[in-house]
Amino acid sequence: MHTVLKRIMTTLTILSVIAGTAFGAGQGEAEAVAETADTPEPVTVRFAEVAWTDIVATTASTRLVLEAIGYDTTAVMVAVPMAYEGMAGGDVDVFLGNWMPSMATIANRYFDEGTVIMNRANLEGAKYTLATPTYMAEQGLTSFADIADFAEELDSTIHGIEPGNDGNQLILDMIAEDAFGLGDFSLAESSEAGMLAEAQARAQQEEPIVFLGWAPHPMNNYLDMEYLSGGDDYFGPDYGAATVYTNTRAGFLEAYPNLERFFDNLYFTLEMEGAIMGAIDDGIDAEVAAEEWLRENPAILEDWFDGVQDLDGNPALETVRAELGI
Repeated sequence: MHTVLKRIMTTLTILSVIAGTAFGAGQGEAEAVAETADTPEPVTVRFAEVAWTDIVATTASTRLVLEAIGYDTTAVMVAVPMAYEGMAGGDVDVFLGNWMPSMATIANRYFDEGTVIMNRANLEGAKYTLATPTYMAEQGLTSFADIADFAEELDSTIHGIEPGNDGNQLILDMIAEDAFGLGDFSLAESSEAGMLAEAQARAQQEEPIVFLGWAPHPMNNYLDMEYLSGGDDYFGPDYGAATVYTNTRAGFLEAYPNLERFFDNLYFTLEMEGAIMGAIDDGIDAEVAAEEWLRENPAILEDWFDGVQDLDGNPALETVRAELGI
């Protein structure tokens, strides 16, 4: 079964566990043993992960190299609001998927409170907004303002991903505010895999659909699709132009200077994410896909590990190269 789909199918189970344990309240601090100059201790870096192929790819890549230099890592698959609750509560350390500006409605509260820190941008040149197949654009559905004109064909429905996602919330806001005449529309919540399967099925029959689209993502290769214009007030200008940031729980990086250097260095590229996501969509495990890409493109490791040490105090770049066989 597709790797991402497997993860999505386990999300409800994981969420039920989280709901009952509040992310294992109190346990996190015991696991995160402080680094010291004299006796570096093993540190567990706890990631929040969402069921989007791009964040699966970046989280797998990051965990792979951190484990190569001696750190332990864990990841829990959650919806976006739970990722922020986990960081605010001190039970999750890192989230690599802060898509802005669309995620501002969820994340800004935590930034303002100081419980979650927005760190460096890890991806530039992304986009996130509504999309439709090219055959619908050719019929005149090219902007947000056109959607209501196709209400009957679309069954007054816009297709989103998992409940709680920021993109879904923006669609719900448009419906609640009757923006673009969408007051009678409804949102079909699903998952990344579920929504894209629906889009593919409809595309094969040239049936109408409007759905959440973003880049980087392999959907841009296997779906003949167009992004809708005019959604600036909700998804941002330039067809939902987005920047993705690393977020951490307050105090985490200050406590671990070596990790602070690493996460200050960490970035991804559209090419990298596109290649790893494509491999994942072909059924390759995310960590395997990440490792294969890094072996073929090792230069990026020089940037990631500039000034970083492994847990034995050695230059991390040498260690990760040895571990990955580069």
